Amino acid sequence: MIEEGKPLFVQIAEQIEDSIVDGSLAEQAQAPSTNELAAFYRINPATAAKGVAMLVDKSVLSKRRGIGMFVAEGARELLLRERREAFADRYVAPLLTEARKIGLGPEDLAVLIREHGTATTGRTS
Repeated sequence: MIEEGKPLFVQIAEQIEDSIVDGSLAEQAQAPSTNELAAFYRINPATAAKGVAMLVDKSVLSKRRGIGMFVAEGARELLLRERREAFADRYVAPLLTEARKIGLGPEDLAVLIREHGTATTGRTS
């Protein structure tokens, strides 16, 4: 899991977000404690706490006094919306820029995406 060049606390936060997005950590479910995260990833508990704090600040996790951290209601939708917006900036915009450079328009791209999707999934849509 450890990725060079990216702070560990950010990686911890992203791992928890991934679990929420893929449904393995449901809304209202208890999130792993900072001590559990620290033991699992063999990192300092303060580092794990910093990652968890990021998610509290984003309203993805909420603290229940004396019980622990829990996935906030609406967290999955919040993360999906955030990722969809980032997807367009990160992938679609550069794709369109490169397509224009080589003379492809949006319709050409749509055809390529459909063809590639069919080839990789084996399904037609």
